[in-house]
Amino acid sequence: MSLRTFLGKQFIAVIQWNEDEDGVLAYRYPMQDMEIENGGQLTVRESQMAAFVNEGRIADIFRPGLYTLNTRNLPLLTDLMNWDKAFESPFKSDVYFFSTRLQIGQRWGTATPITIRDKEYGAVRLRGYGIYAYRVADPRAFYTSVSGTRDIYRVADLEGQLRETIIARMTDIFANSQVPFLDMAANQAALAQKIAEQVGPAFKALGLELNQLIVENLSLPDELQKILDQRIGMNMVGDLGRYAQFEAAQAIPIAAANEGGAAGVGVGLGAGITIAQTMMNAMKPAAPVAPLSAASAETKFCVECGHAIPRPAKFCPECGKPQQ
Repeated sequence: MSLRTFLGKQFIAVIQWNEDEDGVLAYRYPMQDMEIENGGQLTVRESQMAAFVNEGRIADIFRPGLYTLNTRNLPLLTDLMNWDKAFESPFKSDVYFFSTRLQIGQRWGTATPITIRDKEYGAVRLRGYGIYAYRVADPRAFYTSVSGTRDIYRVADLEGQLRETIIARMTDIFANSQVPFLDMAANQAALAQKIAEQVGPAFKALGLELNQLIVENLSLPDELQKILDQRIGMNMVGDLGRYAQFEAAQAIPIAAANEGGAAGVGVGLGAGITIAQTMMNAMKPAAPVAPLSAASAETKFCVECGHAIPRPAKFCPECGKPQQ
């Protein structure tokens, strides 16, 4: 290295990351044409971790604290760079910071309904959504599997992967669940716990820790919800006779509000009573037909005046009309 090149280099004495914006998971400290001073200071704040990377290979990991950079604090990097135990010159290395803050309020949901088998309704298409929270727990795994050598890696870059992972595990759990759909609302917390247990290892493989997962809502598509509402309504009606009386009573104030004043009330009342009686009569069993009596078998009625006359009579004794 020439003297001019040496003098033109900039040496870094303090390395730190202030996290100027939210939603950043990994950040590479700018090192363009710069080297780190031997004995320089590394500041890692709470909710952060830092890693030194040499030629794409991750070396030393630093947790929150203030560090003096030397061979004692950089044992892995020292081995990778074949340094002597007491090197004194500046050195070149990439430094990555990782935010370990909880990334809260992350949303998940089914883009399309998923089909599950319900023991009461058979096949049911189900929708669900909720929130979850996670953080970076293992910078080495996260760097190796996710962020790599990118200058900055954001929450939004990982959102789709995590959401689809949650939905896949949710589908598996619901497919094997013995909980009927109508009981799922009362068991949302337990279902969320099962989903979290299944999703946790997948998050861990990416260097993440799933802190919380909540199922906010489980529902049916609109067309199936209407059918379910009708079925619930029929079960709630129970006694159709009493329901008809209730409907008639409900019609009275509506009729009274129409034009016509008292006449409207009368019409509404009459219509309500008629509806109730009609429905009640429709639900009653038909009355049995009485057999013909002996007297009715021996008489007939005049074709002219309708007077009852003996069946053999040729003329009506009341009006004199000939009979057939």
